Amino acid sequence: MAREKIESIFLLRLFAMVMVVLVHVTGTYASILPADGDAFAKYHFLNRIIRIEAGIFIMITAMVFFYKYIGQRMDWDELKAFYKKRALYIVVPYLVWALFYEAYSIYIGAVPFDLSEIGMRILKGESFYQLHFIFLIVQFYLFFPAILFVVKKVTFFRKYLWLFGMLIAVGYHFFNREYQLIPFTFFLSSMGPYLLGAWIGINFKEQKQRIYNKSTFAWVFVAVAAGIATVQLYYHLYTVSSFYLPGWTYLVLNLIYMMAGSYTMFRLMEIIARKWQPILPYVKNVAVYSFGFYLLHPIVLKAVAQVIPTPNNFWFHIGISTRFVLTLFFCYVIIWLAHRYFPFASLLFGKLPNGKPAFLGMTRSVKKYEEVRTSAQ
Repeated sequence: MAREKIESIFLLRLFAMVMVVLVHVTGTYASILPADGDAFAKYHFLNRIIRIEAGIFIMITAMVFFYKYIGQRMDWDELKAFYKKRALYIVVPYLVWALFYEAYSIYIGAVPFDLSEIGMRILKGESFYQLHFIFLIVQFYLFFPAILFVVKKVTFFRKYLWLFGMLIAVGYHFFNREYQLIPFTFFLSSMGPYLLGAWIGINFKEQKQRIYNKSTFAWVFVAVAAGIATVQLYYHLYTVSSFYLPGWTYLVLNLIYMMAGSYTMFRLMEIIARKWQPILPYVKNVAVYSFGFYLLHPIVLKAVAQVIPTPNNFWFHIGISTRFVLTLFFCYVIIWLAHRYFPFASLLFGKLPNGKPAFLGMTRSVKKYEEVRTSAQ
């Protein structure tokens, strides 16, 4: 009997994908708007609070894997298949785009041509500003079987995964601050949202039944409050330096926001997936390109920024909005064209569905909508 699908995954991916692009589009406020202006403060707030996307991506990575494998034996053949897929559809696209961005950086004069430096940047996920996150996700893939083994063997650990995730993340911060053994982004720093996702995946049926509980309103309140507090603390600690607090205070508050916000979004997206089933095929047709968006959007944004200015006046808002829309549109068009006409598109943009999709999947989505509507009657 086939397992129930987690339909909210595609809504979460779409939301996180759009927020990633918005973070990088709005980031130009810091170098254009006057730091003492009202617009600067508003864009700072927007740019910081939408960074929940990082927690969501990490959470759903664990959610999918633990939902699938917690009741399934991962033998040697399954382990080989698991790593083969990750290598082919994650590592290969990462290497292709890392080399592309290295070449681009050399071309524009941002870095000199140095093979040893290029190799180190690729190994550490530093070839371009967004690739560090792919480097982090690859680490989670590498360590997933070991974490799964512990989760299956230790009942207490499995029961309180989300709490252990927080403790590991904070403990790693203090450990590495003291001994400075790991000079790159390490997966232990993000164990909070990761083990939260694992906990949701393991307890998915139970969690899905709670989405209409009154506790959902409480989680929305906690997430919003933690988000506002996190943004304000970052602003006063690191942007205007109006007061001083130990670095761990922001670490803990941001971790609470990442986890409470990601969990809240899971509940909200489950509600949407249940209420608005006809939109799910459309969402899925775009969300399957989320990895490609992440790899591609910086160069598309660079090109769009060349023709859409963001002057320091009212037109800044128009320019930002236009850049955002055009970046999303051109990213989708490029990936869709590659998916439809290039036989090896998955090696560039990650695992893609088989077949030649219609634009925005309209044909398939309308058919799927009719199936959903008919079955509901």
